[in-house]
Amino acid sequence: MLQLPAPRTSSGARGFATLAGASFSMSSDDNFTRLQTLLAEQAALRRVATMVAASTPAPALFERVCEELGQLLAVKSTDMIRFESESFARVVGVWTAQDPPSFPVGERLPIEGETVTAKLYRSGQPERVDDYAVVEGELAARLREGGMRSVVGAPIFVAGDLWGAIMVTSEVPNAFPPGTEGRVASFAELVTAALANVDARDQLAASRARIVEAADAARRRIERDLHDGAQQRLVSLALELRRVEAGLEPGSAATRELAVARAELDAALEELRELARGIHPSILTDRGLEAALTAAAARSAVPVEIDVDSCDALPSSVQTTAYYVVVEALTNASKHAESDQIDVRVALSDGNALVEVRDDGSGGADPARGSGLNGLADRVSALGGTLSIESPAGTGTTIRARIPVTSRAAGAAAPMFAG
Repeated sequence: MLQLPAPRTSSGARGFATLAGASFSMSSDDNFTRLQTLLAEQAALRRVATMVAASTPAPALFERVCEELGQLLAVKSTDMIRFESESFARVVGVWTAQDPPSFPVGERLPIEGETVTAKLYRSGQPERVDDYAVVEGELAARLREGGMRSVVGAPIFVAGDLWGAIMVTSEVPNAFPPGTEGRVASFAELVTAALANVDARDQLAASRARIVEAADAARRRIERDLHDGAQQRLVSLALELRRVEAGLEPGSAATRELAVARAELDAALEELRELARGIHPSILTDRGLEAALTAAAARSAVPVEIDVDSCDALPSSVQTTAYYVVVEALTNASKHAESDQIDVRVALSDGNALVEVRDDGSGGADPARGSGLNGLADRVSALGGTLSIESPAGTGTTIRARIPVTSRAAGAAAPMFAG
């Protein structure tokens, strides 16, 4: 369950209760204004917290946080940055009241001197500069050129490490009263919660992908061990039996007995090859996805049309998953669908491998009845993909898998909020 930090405000919960109690008498315009300000701040924080709880994508969340904070404080602009190194940060979110942003999303900023960016990077605490007229350096000069004179910023952390910061900017020197740091920090804490949840999800997904890759590697090793060990021994034995048979009298009892033994050996060898192919097809490793699917289609009892569009450069885990999706679908169609034709298509689109298997059989497939597609759905999901089945009765079955072609699919953790 998502855990959000309690929103931190300049006056806190006890201050809010005190201020709310004082508001009943409306003893002064000042108290009324303070109450309105606090209520507006709490409403803005709730809206951001709702987006965090809904796992809003990072770019949209960053933009909304900047907008809510900028409008709440009525400032010139707000910016969110991510620290990339000791020398540079990159803008990941921005909002401006009117003018185009001086530092658009994606721009790199130097970490230098006594700017808020540099002070915050060094301290890991909220920082401010009340007048950039007295601050030296490239970034300070660019801030002045953009009409920015005072800045307050608060840090954003992920897993205890400084990740970035959110900052508010005014065109007026000394524009921010005491306590502004705490108000900005309240929004920074919500961003921290969002990043922590995304980081946890990414780590889990990466772990699942590594498990899939490790299992595939183990399958490949077992297949190679069977091929290079037991299978080669059986092949050598079959050759030896043929040599012995050639030296026997044709039609003799020994020749007939040896022929029976050789037939049993050939059957065992074929069963071993099928077993090894089921564990992991060597042709997939040696010649790629298209060759492996072509071989699988040749073994199908139902005619299969294969259309594979330049997918042999895919990560091995994606190729292996696509192969097993197709093989399971072919097996189901051959056994249960009473189909006359199966069409298989694998293609790349928008950074995804798309796998589609369509048959013209009886339809009505139900994954809940124990087909191997349930396990395949878990495998596809572990790579960040999706598996869907369309099988209306009487009109055939279509199985589609969408698998992202990313570092996660290759078994590595994807970078969080790149850029």
